[in-house]
Amino acid sequence: MVDKESPLSRPASPAADWALDPTVTFLNHGSFGACPRAILDVQKGWRDKLEANPVRFLARDLEDLLDWVRSEIGAFVGAEADDLALLSNATAGVNTVLHSLRFERGDEVLATDHAYNAALNAVRFGAAKDGAKVVLARIPFPITSPDEAFDAVMAAVTPRTKLALLDHVTSVTALIMPIERLVPALAERGVDVVVDGAHGPGMVPLRIKEIGAAYYTGNGHKWMCAPKGSAFLHVRRDRQALIKPLSISHGANDNRTDRSRFRLEFDWQGTFDPSAWLTWPAAIDGMAEIMQGGWPAIMSLNHRMAVAAGEMLAEAMQTQTQAPAEMIGSMATIRLPGGPWPRAEAQRRMEMIEEALRGRKFEAPLMMWPCPWLVDSGDLPPDTQFDLLIRVSAQLYNYLGQYERLSSILAGFAGVNRP
Repeated sequence: MVDKESPLSRPASPAADWALDPTVTFLNHGSFGACPRAILDVQKGWRDKLEANPVRFLARDLEDLLDWVRSEIGAFVGAEADDLALLSNATAGVNTVLHSLRFERGDEVLATDHAYNAALNAVRFGAAKDGAKVVLARIPFPITSPDEAFDAVMAAVTPRTKLALLDHVTSVTALIMPIERLVPALAERGVDVVVDGAHGPGMVPLRIKEIGAAYYTGNGHKWMCAPKGSAFLHVRRDRQALIKPLSISHGANDNRTDRSRFRLEFDWQGTFDPSAWLTWPAAIDGMAEIMQGGWPAIMSLNHRMAVAAGEMLAEAMQTQTQAPAEMIGSMATIRLPGGPWPRAEAQRRMEMIEEALRGRKFEAPLMMWPCPWLVDSGDLPPDTQFDLLIRVSAQLYNYLGQYERLSSILAGFAGVNRP
């Protein structure tokens, strides 16, 4: 039962302050984020300014505004502002790197079997264009410590490994990867790292410059609660000459000398709506004002909520938690009992439970494990059997009673008689 005196027993931010449908129990902040109403109002203000005089705004005002935004983001994520490129999402960040880099035939690009499907597709594309090979490190799940993840990645490195794609926080399994250890260890082996930090900013404290990865991409519209379409790519200064935007525009032959080619090419890629980017500083400040203690307090509360929710779900379904608390941020993934099943049966069960949850106005993603796209790509055999996972997120509008109700529903599907 939920302790009614616990700070986790009530939302730290009232649901009315968010634009979410109040009839839905939303436990899926991790997929696309959610934005407070006040931040959406700020975005509307930027759009109004843009439309009042598009020429003045885009051609004369925007450059200085983007300098300001990158400065604010850099202070938040521990990076130099001039090493940041603003993008629409982290998938675009991974694609930017993989489209830009070239490999020799026989080179290897390392990823893990927990990698996000879209990012892994970008890696496969980037490797295939030059005849390189994608190698997958197998990360245990359940997992007992970050050491297991570290050892699995390093064991997959060979003299041919040139680049590694590593999640900061995995999507399906919701694991915080030990990138602070992996990046320097891989660098010692001559391997650059692109960190897919889609879930990093706002979930875990970030010091990108200290991490030292060649490339780090992160979203603002997930855990920082900025509007959709706000993301960044950090490129280490010594690698910036290698990286080009996906859209080549005026910056490619701009003869200005007051800005780097990296800055000129990335800051203008064609006409667009920059309001999501310009609202980012308001999201940083606005979220920090919700709780005493600001962002550290937000991250701590969401972490404690996610850990407690995972334990609650595991107990209700008489299963086990899948990772230690130190590898959990603001999401937890729990395995449903009864599996594994053949793919078709796992798919059938997943769709049945999803439909039932939607009918009860719950939003929480179910996923198959291992990732089915690894079968489709030939990395796993066709007769692979699958477990079902449910991933729950914790954001300031959530509280433990919501997970308790979800636990009761899932216990019924698992055939568990709760007292």
